[in-house]
Amino acid sequence: MAKPTSGRSGRAGPPGSSRQKSAKSGATKSSKQRSSRSPKYRSESGSASRSEYRSNPRQVRSRDQTEAADLGPGERLQKVLAQIGMGSRREIEKWITEGRVIVNGDRAVLGQRVKTSDKVEVDGERVRIAVSKAVEILILNKATGVVTTRRDPEGRTTVYEELPDLKQGRWVSVGRLDVQTSGLLLFTNDGELANRLMHPSTGLDREYAVRIHGILEKDDIDILKAGIEVDGETLRFSDVRFYNGSGSNNWYHVVLTEGRNREVRRLFESRGLTVSRLKRVRYGPFVLPSWLRNGQWASLQQKDVRNTYKMLGMSYETPKRTPSKVSRTAKTSCLIPYPKLEKNER
Repeated sequence: MAKPTSGRSGRAGPPGSSRQKSAKSGATKSSKQRSSRSPKYRSESGSASRSEYRSNPRQVRSRDQTEAADLGPGERLQKVLAQIGMGSRREIEKWITEGRVIVNGDRAVLGQRVKTSDKVEVDGERVRIAVSKAVEILILNKATGVVTTRRDPEGRTTVYEELPDLKQGRWVSVGRLDVQTSGLLLFTNDGELANRLMHPSTGLDREYAVRIHGILEKDDIDILKAGIEVDGETLRFSDVRFYNGSGSNNWYHVVLTEGRNREVRRLFESRGLTVSRLKRVRYGPFVLPSWLRNGQWASLQQKDVRNTYKMLGMSYETPKRTPSKVSRTAKTSCLIPYPKLEKNER
């Protein structure tokens, strides 16, 4: 009876034999070769490897979803939400990773692009989004008795009721003024610009015209400029100048580097003086024009808008369309030279 010849019958040898080990080794090599050729599991192809899917499938799916979302039309979600003043891009990116942002019923992912037709929700509330809008900056001569908030539980008039409607996005205020303070208040439809103008690192000071009952002596001015502790906070004016007045009513111009709550009034009260009128006349390089009446607003000239971005070192895109027709364009420029921002213009 003839014995079968080795390797020609196509059958493997007995378990543990050299022929079976060789066959297993060949099958393993073949499988590895097929795996390396398969784009599904190749990291170079842009998708995750099989081991990545097994070790952390949630993270891999999130990465792949981000890559897919980034390919769509529109603008990035965090940029759009920052533009309408929801927060800084870094804050919004954190909200997205925490699952607080929903787009069209699905949890948003970083880098996702959205269009104006998309339904966007933040913490369960619908958000009106705007994409590729023309930037506008409004200057309002706020009246006393008007509150700087979108809704007032006491039913008082808000500054937003006095502003023109926007077809897309919303107005974002640059800082606040308390109800009894009048004067310059800025608004823009670019949330990132508003955040930059308000951020302490930008270093924009504020100038106020103040009418008081009484007079400041030289020692009072020195103390107010050196700094004084009020309610556990060190407050100070960077500049104090007599403007005009006679008798018991006198006007001063004071400058603050920060906008803390009731800071001007608290500083004068610390010297035993009462503020009877308070009006902001300058915010950094923006000045309140004499022709802008109490309670009225005007839209800055596009030249001023462009120069604002330039001074702040921000990129400015020339609008593809003209600003809203409802805007009352400022008669003159509302910007003055501002040495603190000159380095950004170079």
